[in-house]
Amino acid sequence: MYVLKRAVFYLSIFWAAITLNFLLPRMMPGNAATAVMARAQGQMSPQALKALEIAFGVSSNQPLWHQYLAYLWNTLRGHFGISFTYFPEPVSQVIASTLPWTLFLIGSATIISFVIGTGLGVLSAWRRGRKVADAIPVAFTLIASMPYFWVALALLYVLGFVLGWFPIAHSFSDEQSPGFNLQTIGSVLYHAALPIASLVVTSLGGWMLGMRNNLISVLSEDYITLAQMKGLPEREVVTNYATRNAMLPQITSFAMSLGFVVGGAVVTEIVFSYPGIGYALYQAVTNSDYPLMQAIFLIIVTAVLIANFLIDILYSRLDPRVSN
Repeated sequence: MYVLKRAVFYLSIFWAAITLNFLLPRMMPGNAATAVMARAQGQMSPQALKALEIAFGVSSNQPLWHQYLAYLWNTLRGHFGISFTYFPEPVSQVIASTLPWTLFLIGSATIISFVIGTGLGVLSAWRRGRKVADAIPVAFTLIASMPYFWVALALLYVLGFVLGWFPIAHSFSDEQSPGFNLQTIGSVLYHAALPIASLVVTSLGGWMLGMRNNLISVLSEDYITLAQMKGLPEREVVTNYATRNAMLPQITSFAMSLGFVVGGAVVTEIVFSYPGIGYALYQAVTNSDYPLMQAIFLIIVTAVLIANFLIDILYSRLDPRVSN
């Protein structure tokens, strides 16, 4: 029953997001077709403009409710229209070609920073009072205060331009033909090293501080004191009792982060000219590409809702009180 209630709740939010996604571009002045015509400096005929309006699904002859039903049907089928930034390529093809790069780049950075940051948080809380453990929060708080695009630019300049250790742009070498082989995989990893490093370095502090604060709070609970009075080994108390409960808020944050992975790190992808969905979103906003913006927005919302739904289910397993 709990899972069913949460499913209905998230489906209602998804429907509201789709409706808002449909209405916002139509509430703005002009539409995608007029934007294309403006680019053509009035050289398009009225017939061509009409054809574009039909192609983009913004024909003024159709009532709004009819457009809405058509939009819902097309969305369920994965038909998001035509992107005029990449005209005449369909939006679905643009998403299919950019999303995997973002999932690899941002997903890898999120997982790496979560694992390392959480481990450092446990170490800092467990060994607090010692010089090294107390120095970790200070160091990573300083690093976390730096904008990640500044770190990206610094790494790009020092390691890319000055030392030449890493490539400065793109997702793989121009001399490398695409294919699933060791050379291509190595080239992809080599080109992703700097973007991933910039994201990991700047996000470690948040994971570390969050886990450290959670664990310190849990270590002061009565059941931890009772476990220590029973003579249980300190490692067992920290691992099986304290860390397990302190991980719950951390898992929630991790699930939220995974949901936002599909949105990409726009600035990082721009700095490194990485062909991800964040860079595509930047181009869509720059060119007022409403179909592409709508599709990316919908994908981000869907990913966040799915991540939250899964974490609700996981929470109900880890803490049965949640489902009561």
